[in-house]
Amino acid sequence: MEDRVLDIMKEVFGLEDVDETCSQKNCEKWDSLAHLNLIVELESEFNVSFEPEDIADMTSFSDVINHLEKVL
Repeated sequence: MEDRVLDIMKEVFGLEDVDETCSQKNCEKWDSLAHLNLIVELESEFNVSFEPEDIADMTSFSDVINHLEKVL
């Protein structure tokens, strides 16, 4: 699951490399539009749906993994 999330993040943010430290604080490509695109791609890839408050909390790779684990 983690590798799939990293691949999605690379694709959405248009980056060559993304690792587990990626967050809104250290990734300048992670803006509000990219965040929405990330959520859409994650929901599609994992066939899940996130609550609005969860989406707002998903501001780093580890947050994304934690929220995915809750809904899977």
